[in-house]
Amino acid sequence: MVQKEPLKDMQIELFSTSEGIYAINSPVRVKILSVLRKGELSFDQLVELSGKAKSTVSVHLRRMVDEGIIGSKVDENDARKKIFFIKSEYLGHLSGKKVISENFDEYVNKYIESEGDPFEFFRLIFHTLRVSLIRQGIDIDPILYEAGVQVGQTLYQKVKDPDIQVLAQNIAKFWQGHSLGTVEVIKLEPLTINVYDCFECQNLPPLGKAACAFDSGILKALFTAHFQEEQIVNETRCYALGDDHCSFTIKSREW
Repeated sequence: MVQKEPLKDMQIELFSTSEGIYAINSPVRVKILSVLRKGELSFDQLVELSGKAKSTVSVHLRRMVDEGIIGSKVDENDARKKIFFIKSEYLGHLSGKKVISENFDEYVNKYIESEGDPFEFFRLIFHTLRVSLIRQGIDIDPILYEAGVQVGQTLYQKVKDPDIQVLAQNIAKFWQGHSLGTVEVIKLEPLTINVYDCFECQNLPPLGKAACAFDSGILKALFTAHFQEEQIVNETRCYALGDDHCSFTIKSREW
């Protein structure tokens, strides 16, 4: 008899297609999709990385292609082979584990002490919703990241400047002016930005991972537009990791 993985230990990946949302709980599919999220791969590469038999991988690939989760194209170097890629939107994952246990009194009391500041009320709503989802094992960071990218694409028109230092100053002014935090450019190569009093994560409980997905998406869009080349944003420090500030490095994929 096959021993099924306990529900509390399972991770379910969520993908959105034109046909609806798919919840992926097959360990094989989860593995295939996790490696495809890093880039396009051939069938043989997927077999090797998944550690499964060719027949098993083939069945799962065919089903996910039919469902619209992934797509395929002819390998430019060998017309007999296919290259696979994700064509759906990654929404996040669900886990049976309770990630944190958090008392919301702290959030509510901070709002009460703010004497009804509308901004603090918005912060209360944002943090309370996010922590509630995290408590239930629901990760929405991919959604926050994509939302940040969309905001950043629009914001770029307001802060853009051909001089990278002026652009950074404009971003800092925007962050400060909208109470999003204090931005400080540490160095230009690689571009390193620190954020103090970060709106997105400062009051989150310790999560054991960086939590500024929304800010990361904004920074990716801003500097991708500036350099006219895709930029990768890596958050190396975060309040949610126990640090006293957030820190981001931004560099091109080939850097």
